[in-house]
Amino acid sequence: MKFVNNIAKEKYESFLQKQEKSHFLQSYAWGEFAKKEKNVIPHYVGLEDNKGNLHATALLLEKKLPFKYCYFYIPRGFILDYENKNILKEFTESLKKFAKSKKAIFFKIDPDIILNSEDTFGNKLIENNNQIIKILKQLGYKHLGFTKNFETMQPRYTFRINMDKPWEEIEKNFSKTTKQRIKKAEDFEVEVKIGTEKDISTFYHLMILTENRKDFITHNEQYYKSLYEIWNQDHSCNIFLGSVDLEKIIQKQTVIQNELEKEITQLPKENLSKSQNTKKHELEKRLDKIKLDITRYQEIQKNYGNHIVLSAHFIIEYANKAWVLYAGNHNILTDTYTNYETYKEHIKYYHDKKIKIYDQFGTIGDLRQENPLIGLHEFKKKFGGDYVEFTGEFDYITNKPMYFIFTKLVPIYRNLIKNIAKKKRGQK
Repeated sequence: MKFVNNIAKEKYESFLQKQEKSHFLQSYAWGEFAKKEKNVIPHYVGLEDNKGNLHATALLLEKKLPFKYCYFYIPRGFILDYENKNILKEFTESLKKFAKSKKAIFFKIDPDIILNSEDTFGNKLIENNNQIIKILKQLGYKHLGFTKNFETMQPRYTFRINMDKPWEEIEKNFSKTTKQRIKKAEDFEVEVKIGTEKDISTFYHLMILTENRKDFITHNEQYYKSLYEIWNQDHSCNIFLGSVDLEKIIQKQTVIQNELEKEITQLPKENLSKSQNTKKHELEKRLDKIKLDITRYQEIQKNYGNHIVLSAHFIIEYANKAWVLYAGNHNILTDTYTNYETYKEHIKYYHDKKIKIYDQFGTIGDLRQENPLIGLHEFKKKFGGDYVEFTGEFDYITNKPMYFIFTKLVPIYRNLIKNIAKKKRGQK
């Protein structure tokens, strides 16, 4: 086998999209996007036989460090047959030589290999698939452990829906609460549509609101514009927008108010029976709530206008898979459950499109109730996907002294930069 660099786009993509482990983070387009927005240099490398056929590929993202050093990150790579130990060993040796030639102090992989998974009912699908961990360690890789939250470059846990099922079965696996909330969203006549590039500013606004609420750092607006533009050149990504029409909601609530008032007037004025008295109290309680709701909706309508986008989800598609990459939600009108309806609609959209795997792109492994991220996990779980745990990150070290410096000092620097960025955004 021969190690090849700068593989032509068509050849690279032709190989990658046919592989079981194909992933958007290993695509040619992601390399171009990362080059523009993440300040890295993409390298499209692989192994080919004497006939020019590829047997392995990897997108290496080169991150420059001081003193002309660098490191390589290979997101969700490599793309090869991990059961073929000879290919894996040869590719590792080739990458080691390539890394040293570029003064890379290490290269990092976090392969799309499932360690454990269970379905929505808790039945084990894959259990203790740790053979690949042993093999990679034997080849000289350092396993960075079984992290439980979002400490790694990519999430080590996720929820995935196998879309090779009838829609009725997928919908049946939604939790009872989710079905009820989707029904309420439909009662509010929540509308879900696919947006365009013009809607990125709306999406970004909702991401900022979500950031302030959940205490995380999002990207700037240009980041999302670049991703949308680059990805849609060769592949497909969509922004799903969930919105409500407040005029329709107010009209509908007013009709209910009138019906309740009419029902109350039809009751006797005095000498009510016990059951009539109970019914009157229930009707009056419902009427008071409806009146308060109408007043609240009218106030929101005055401040925000009639048509309000409440949820915006950015979903990226590659080969036969789709990932829910980003989701932003408004702080208001949460009682319309627009977020739930938006999720349901894009799950159905990708099911109808014959996508094989729908990935929620990240959850946690620490399921203690006191974990501040448990709400995110419980929400994603409600849509009935398989709970998937990946093997985690591996570093192949090519310069031990510099690796020590990098792993000890750089995290401190990164946290400082994040805190500064968050402070500036808060001031804006």
